[in-house]
Amino acid sequence: PIASLNALRFGRPGDARTRHLVTGAVGGIGGYGNAIGVPTVGGDLAFHESYAGNCLVNAMTLGLVKADAVFLGRAVGVGNPVLYVGSRTGKDGIKGAIMASDSFDETALKKRPTVQVGDPFTGKRLLEACLEIFAQGLVLGIQDMGAAGLTSSSFEMAGREGTGIDLDLDDVPLRVADMSAYEIMLSESQERMLLVCRPEDIGAIASIFHRWDLECAVVGRVTATGRVRATRHGQLQLDLPARPLSEEAPRYERPLAPPADLEARWVVPPVPLEGDVGAALLSLVGSPNLASRAFVSRQYDSMVRLGTVAGPGSDAALVRILGTDKAVALTVDVNSRFVGLDPRSGATHAVAEGVRNLACVGARPIGLTDCLNFGNPQRPEVMWSFSEAVDGIAAASRALGAPVVSGNVSLYNETDGAGILPTPMIAVVGYREGGAPPPGPAFAGEDDEVAVIGALRGVSVGGGEWLYSLHGLTQGRPAPVDLDAEARASGACRELVMAGLLVSAHDVSDGGLLVALAECAGCHGSAVRMGADLSLPSDEPAREALFGEAGARFVVSFDPEAAAAVAAVAERWGAPLTRLGRTGGDRLRVTVGSVGVDVGLEALFEAWDTGLERALRVGRFG
Repeated sequence: PIASLNALRFGRPGDARTRHLVTGAVGGIGGYGNAIGVPTVGGDLAFHESYAGNCLVNAMTLGLVKADAVFLGRAVGVGNPVLYVGSRTGKDGIKGAIMASDSFDETALKKRPTVQVGDPFTGKRLLEACLEIFAQGLVLGIQDMGAAGLTSSSFEMAGREGTGIDLDLDDVPLRVADMSAYEIMLSESQERMLLVCRPEDIGAIASIFHRWDLECAVVGRVTATGRVRATRHGQLQLDLPARPLSEEAPRYERPLAPPADLEARWVVPPVPLEGDVGAALLSLVGSPNLASRAFVSRQYDSMVRLGTVAGPGSDAALVRILGTDKAVALTVDVNSRFVGLDPRSGATHAVAEGVRNLACVGARPIGLTDCLNFGNPQRPEVMWSFSEAVDGIAAASRALGAPVVSGNVSLYNETDGAGILPTPMIAVVGYREGGAPPPGPAFAGEDDEVAVIGALRGVSVGGGEWLYSLHGLTQGRPAPVDLDAEARASGACRELVMAGLLVSAHDVSDGGLLVALAECAGCHGSAVRMGADLSLPSDEPAREALFGEAGARFVVSFDPEAAAAVAAVAERWGAPLTRLGRTGGDRLRVTVGSVGVDVGLEALFEAWDTGLERALRVGRFG
């Protein structure tokens, strides 16, 4: 493992329980990640009332592996021993997977014993021991014991290979002596692996794990029966075929239908743009969904292993492959309000935004993984949103060259019949080799040109941050996604970054173009803040031009002497390039038609820098 991301969703930030959950989850991620020595290089955090009863904590870790040394989770070779390695098995986490597939009610808090207890120092030892046996070629098949513990690992390893496994549960190392076969098979105690090896390698493997002060026990054998059988105290406790549970589970054809009020939800409210637009901008950049995440990211070690080139606060994290001029980029995101209002379009937007984030650091997408968080799929409208979102992810991944290589599904995220917003969290991984150092998102030089790559029209405030954070509305239809335009805009930005033609690059997403410009000018962690004097030549209404959201757009800045080269790259990709003005001074001035915004950078930074902590009442404001 070389880098981790996390994606978090919570209820209203002003609630005491939300504050408790945020600080606990962030502390847990930081405590485990920092101790195990894997940098947490970025993430995503958002708030919405729908998550009050079901917060989401999605984690993603990226690893580096030699192509000729991949070890799969297969029970290979009839007669080979099955080894249990790692920590002892306890009663923590029993029925954890069952709980995760259930809706909550007022008794939800009583289900705490189903939560596993992790130990990062044991995890680090297990990691190092596994890498050691991999390097010596001692493993034929291996899988971690995750959800459903020994049950899932044994059935899945046998099912994939078409073999069987006989287990003697008396040989499983236990923390509690009186555990039943049911408890042993379903415990989700952490830091455990199940592996298959050759008989002659048992001693070498045991020696390595014992040297790392870890358990290592032969708990079974690979068979030709196609069944998983388990005994306890000499009595047969389990005898089931492997493939029906692991590879041949029934396919559900659940009823699906859009919500009856879908078209009513798509109506964009006639909320006018009035009053001091600068004050509205300050409120928006200081809102919990847009304000600085430094309170969270500073609790994570983002630099351990010394490979991090761009970390928290960048559009995408960038991690060097040490000893080479290659790097991988990674990012995670989704606008759940978009998905709630238009699942197919919202999921497509999420993939496209991930690709745009990669382009800002010069990386091309090579794959994505997802965590599909939804409510109760027995409700037709939830199943419809799930189906639509999957189709949207598939279309975007094909169009943008980001194959879906793995993923996870979390259903039944409901409490007292109220479900979360559909949240297909998308993590996209990119690759770059050579090229110029990536620019940051912030304006950095005086008198640089500021431009937008991508169209200035076709935007909508529907589902956007302006309507939600300033007016409390999750309403309106998001702007449609043009995947061809996404590919062209991202391609142009990526080439400009790799050629070293840009001083800054930042994608336009939550909050629209004005928020993106504010983030480039005064809402960032860089020591230098740079103002700008800009004019938007848009024929959209001022509300949409400033705060409307759409894909396929970047804010870039560059030296005026590079203007011709920048324009040539954009033209070659067929991506519109619109110059807005130049950087300079200590204020951000933006005009569109008769509407003007004029805010000082110090005020912008203050609102952005303190917004999250103020809302949660933590840190400086606890």
